[in-house]
Amino acid sequence: MIEIHGKTIATDPEGYLANLDDWTEDVAKVLSAQDELELTENHWKVLNWIRAYYEENSTAPNLRVMTKAIGGDLGEEYSDKKYLFDLFPYGPAKQAARYAGMPKPTGCV
Repeated sequence: MIEIHGKTIATDPEGYLANLDDWTEDVAKVLSAQDELELTENHWKVLNWIRAYYEENSTAPNLRVMTKAIGGDLGEEYSDKKYLFDLFPYGPAKQAARYAGMPKPTGCV
């Protein structure tokens, strides 16, 4: 559970939102603050990309899918695993999906 503006938002034991409709940018900021990570413009590009991917595919991308698809939309540097791990050190697909309010990607442990 997390508290935002006096509202309690349910999460699962791993911190993913129980209800995807509860997501706001403030939710992303609170979740990233729990990991002591400040979201930059480049983080937001990835989060918005994941949300759009989910809307189109009804699933959050795992890292393999993410690195193949994201570069064409955001630029080649985003296809680089090292670059993504620099942004999301706890795992680009899992950590970014959590901040983006998406379910845990299939195939991520």
